[in-house]
Amino acid sequence: MAEQIKEVIKQEYVKCAQDPAYFMQKYCMIQHPIRGKIPFELYDFQDKVVKEFQEHRMNVILKARQLGISTLTAGYSLWMMTFQQDKNILVIATKQEVAKNLVTKVRVMHANLPSWLKQRCVEDNKLNLRYRNGSQIKAVSSGPEAARSEALSLLILDEAAFIDKIDDIWTAAQSTLTTGGQCIALSTPNGVGNWFHKTWVEAEEGRGLFNPIKLHWTVHPDREENWRKEQDTLLGIGSAAQECDCDFLTSGTGVIDATLLENLRKNHCKDPLEKRGIDSNMWVWESANYNKDYIVCADVGRGDSADYSAFHIIELESLTQVAEYKGRINTKDFGNMLVSVATEYNDALLIVENNNIGWATIQQIIDRDYPNLFYTSKDLQYVDVQHQVTNKHYSEERKMVAGFSTTSKTRPLIISKLEEFFREESVVVRSNRLIDELQTFVYINNRAEAMRGYNDDLVMSFAIGLWVRDTALRLRTQGVELTKKTLTKMMDNEGLYTNDDVNKNDSWEWDTGKEKESLDWLL
Repeated sequence: MAEQIKEVIKQEYVKCAQDPAYFMQKYCMIQHPIRGKIPFELYDFQDKVVKEFQEHRMNVILKARQLGISTLTAGYSLWMMTFQQDKNILVIATKQEVAKNLVTKVRVMHANLPSWLKQRCVEDNKLNLRYRNGSQIKAVSSGPEAARSEALSLLILDEAAFIDKIDDIWTAAQSTLTTGGQCIALSTPNGVGNWFHKTWVEAEEGRGLFNPIKLHWTVHPDREENWRKEQDTLLGIGSAAQECDCDFLTSGTGVIDATLLENLRKNHCKDPLEKRGIDSNMWVWESANYNKDYIVCADVGRGDSADYSAFHIIELESLTQVAEYKGRINTKDFGNMLVSVATEYNDALLIVENNNIGWATIQQIIDRDYPNLFYTSKDLQYVDVQHQVTNKHYSEERKMVAGFSTTSKTRPLIISKLEEFFREESVVVRSNRLIDELQTFVYINNRAEAMRGYNDDLVMSFAIGLWVRDTALRLRTQGVELTKKTLTKMMDNEGLYTNDDVNKNDSWEWDTGKEKESLDWLL
């Protein structure tokens, strides 16, 4: 009989070692808030999540509240510690108390295991449980140094969307997972733009390191519509949508409404037809159409690891984004690239932000004698719509300067124009990269800027382009007929204007007394 019992135990041990879901369901106890200690009976969706843990090293879980996923993660941790040696598991949460709760769940399960499954403890306290076989689980609070430790077998980021400075934590943690360690990042949503949201979006699109697992409130078999309606009353409609429906769109201080951005992503964003350049960072959706007009709007990066150079090519009439670039490139090469693409797109009006290092790129464009570079007034009181050609076409008294200057005066104007165009759904955005930046472009102390750890290079260049299109180009269109009429009248003044062919449809010229200068730029 004893031998038979030993054989059964051996078979059970092997079965548990091979199947963590079986181990949890058959031998783990959990602490129920009302019923006390009860068997851990897994729902079908929990069983599927465990299989995902086994199949993928990196898992990001977008979940509704109260689905028992933290408890499931605790059970998976216990299984790993019990059946594998020298496993190092780290739990990071918003507060040490939250991280400690998950370790407590592991401790409760361990304490109630049958003797033939229970590993001997060499350390057992509120924050750490360590076995004689070398495996352990430890709880720490969030902080940049939290994940800077020895190699990790499993990193658990509990309520990851709420962890402060999680970007720094993840940067530090990646090196500790290089030996094959796993990561489980689980959370309800907490608005857009944070690390968890970005990681989820990348995973859902098939990018990045993580496998996406979405757990809507409806996965729980015991929950019905009445329960969901009760949550609206208990939590508020916004919070309930976030904590039950896995809705990222209910919070945040984004400049552009998050719903609009998601609609643009679904309805207009698509993969580019081609990716150009050495770095393949120029994305093209439409080739140049010689019957259309375009603008190229650019932001020049500093060239360091935190900043990018970026530009968009926008078709003027429909305000459709047809091409985009975002990459790290020196100022001279960037200037040459801008001249090349602007020339390709029908000598498009080239608008370059001239702040700081932008001057180096603009100088390269001027040296290349590009014929359609955008100029603004130095005092920034107006945009001179008649001087959007080259430096030889403006006078000193007008105090014109090449490029667009983003200042404390102009920045609110271009941001307001950006918001207006998106609110009125007047733009067609093709790029997921631009949508990603817009989702993290928020108001911080009443100033619109990228969230810490993110970039706004694509956003700012796009905003500048929209503003110029709506102001300078609109004013130029309104004034062109008046200009034509004025020149026609002045034609009667002999010697002032000349037209050798006497054909008013030909080019206009100004007789300065020394030479004749073309006036086509006025038109």
